[in-house]
Amino acid sequence: MSRPVIKEVEERAPQQERLIGLHSHITGLGLDEKLKAIHIADGLVGQEEAREAAGIMVELVKRGKRPGHGLLLVGPPGTGKTAIAVGMARELGRDVPFVSMSGSEIYGTAMKKTEMLTQAIRRAIGVRLVDEREVYEGEVVNIEIEKAPHPYNPYAQVALGAFLTLKTKQEEKSLEVGERVAAQLLRLNVRPGDVIEIDAETGHVTKLGRSKYAESRWKGEYRIGRLVEVPSGPVKKVKKTTHTVTLHDIDMANIRAGRLMLFREEEITNEIRAKVDEQIEELIKSKKAELVPGVLFIDEAHMLDIEAFSFLNRALEQEFAPLLVLATNRAVTKIRGTDYKSPHGIPIDMLDRLLIAKTKIPPPEDVKKIIEIKAMADGIELSAEALDLLTEIGVKRSLRYAAQLLQPARVVAEMSGSNIVKPEHVKRVMSVYLDFRDSINYLNEELKKDPVLSEFLQ
Repeated sequence: MSRPVIKEVEERAPQQERLIGLHSHITGLGLDEKLKAIHIADGLVGQEEAREAAGIMVELVKRGKRPGHGLLLVGPPGTGKTAIAVGMARELGRDVPFVSMSGSEIYGTAMKKTEMLTQAIRRAIGVRLVDEREVYEGEVVNIEIEKAPHPYNPYAQVALGAFLTLKTKQEEKSLEVGERVAAQLLRLNVRPGDVIEIDAETGHVTKLGRSKYAESRWKGEYRIGRLVEVPSGPVKKVKKTTHTVTLHDIDMANIRAGRLMLFREEEITNEIRAKVDEQIEELIKSKKAELVPGVLFIDEAHMLDIEAFSFLNRALEQEFAPLLVLATNRAVTKIRGTDYKSPHGIPIDMLDRLLIAKTKIPPPEDVKKIIEIKAMADGIELSAEALDLLTEIGVKRSLRYAAQLLQPARVVAEMSGSNIVKPEHVKRVMSVYLDFRDSINYLNEELKKDPVLSEFLQ
């Protein structure tokens, strides 16, 4: 593998980058030192019970313990189940594996269901190696990411390179990095005030936290992320670092090695995985490595079938197993692949091995705070009236619908020559983007005009 492009260059004027992504504003679970939820913290609002349940699970993972198979999050759509899972990933730390998938992903692929779940489990288990490496480390003073249209999707963008300035307590240095490093900076939502580390050889980027001295664009009532000191010494230094690879990474490395040696191994066999496990056990016994159990998050858990649940039941009882977090919005439904109904569509023997936490529909004041935080994270300025209107939409319709109107409303506002989103901009996008309740009513009314078609579509 070629070395990443990292050049030390002269400083130049920064360009502002905007954060995008549905959960880009979430930096943790918002808990205090006693694992009690702070009402508004780390980009999360409310849902204290579920956040505390997730926080206790995170603490158990950090201590190397695992109660049962894991956690089941139950609640209506749009109540923050995925946001809490993202918060768990942020809370676990920079090198703890976190794998997210949907229950429906196991269908319709050339890969067997059990193989797909096996790979997901092994991607969620890390091996931490300690090494001395040359790194660039410091607080990000400014960052500019150069983007271009995706070669296969002109509506998406990929990173071509980046320019950033890092500073320590004694030094400031500007870097120009290539595509590989820039893609990680974009994925990690690195912004001014973050403290990061870039491996000079591999280009691996690690976000260490948020500088204690960085100016925050959040209001005083919001707590963001983990605050860390600005590093001391030079920006470029030799540092004892930890590097985490997943068991799946090691499996794939063995496959590639076999191909280079002309072995015709096209899939990861149980024999290869058994040999990898033996090697890892030897490294752990000799204290050259440490096992890092991560989190496997499966949304839409009710979409898994009886075969998948049986496999997970067995796999999660093995010595090498991650913490499982499931999420569902179903109460009682059929277990796929059977004619039997069960709570949440999960077999009882699996359900008995899970701790269950609930998410609740947020009250109006929490809806308002969530929309306000999301708008601030995306760099969208709302008028007080627009915020009130979006809050009303979030309460009467759904929080997701209200949040999804933010970006279109900003586009309409900018096209109208305004930097502030106002109620008329929100109403404009509401007139072209329907809530699912409106779409149902629309189709019902239209079908009444044609009784034959209506009968056919019943």
